[in-house]
Amino acid sequence: MSKSNSADITRQLLDGITTGRLPVGTLLPTEFELCEQFQASRYTIRAVLQELQELGLVSRRKNVGTRVEATRPKAVFRPTLASVDDLVQFGAEHLRVVQAVETVAVAGEAAREIGCAEGTPWLRIASVRLREGARTAPMAWTDVYIDPAYEEIGEEVRRSPDKLVSALIESRYARQIAEIQQDVRASTLADARIAQALQLEPGAAVLKIVRRYMDAAGETFEVSVTVHPAESFSVSMRLKRSAG
Repeated sequence: MSKSNSADITRQLLDGITTGRLPVGTLLPTEFELCEQFQASRYTIRAVLQELQELGLVSRRKNVGTRVEATRPKAVFRPTLASVDDLVQFGAEHLRVVQAVETVAVAGEAAREIGCAEGTPWLRIASVRLREGARTAPMAWTDVYIDPAYEEIGEEVRRSPDKLVSALIESRYARQIAEIQQDVRASTLADARIAQALQLEPGAAVLKIVRRYMDAAGETFEVSVTVHPAESFSVSMRLKRSAG
């Protein structure tokens, strides 16, 4: 066969794993055998196996080999959000697919997360986030709550999947973000609609991120509640000693 590049090899092995031709528990051929099979260098094969391992599809152990561990890649998201501008860039890089736009009277946990009285009406925009061209499950589910007076934003969200809701509010109503308050906490999944969309079981461990968008007067005009599958989200920070 002709010499294959790493992308071709990854695609062929990924296809074999996701279709079940290489079932969970199967040991892949050795690095030497894969080099022979694909007429590729050992460096290329190691890079391919490393990528499959990072996707959570295989494990690699010395004196054991490379074993198939899962048929579906993990959608791992590592944010580097340090400013409002970073958050806007995140919106441009991850495709939003709107699931529903409706006015709801929030109650229970949603009311506590938003910080409003039970039964308060909000326009809720429910959506999932995908990597462009990704073959994995959605990386997150987000419920965005905004003032029902901004109902026109619902249709704009459908037409502009690359823009954040807050950016659309800014451009249409000139209400600018001055500050975002963010809370991150571990939780369990109780909402059936989210469980189905993220391909998780009810009660599964998740990471929940609540963001409150405030204007210069300190008034909250948008709240987003995002749910990430457990082990698919990590936060990286760099801490430096002060000059003093």
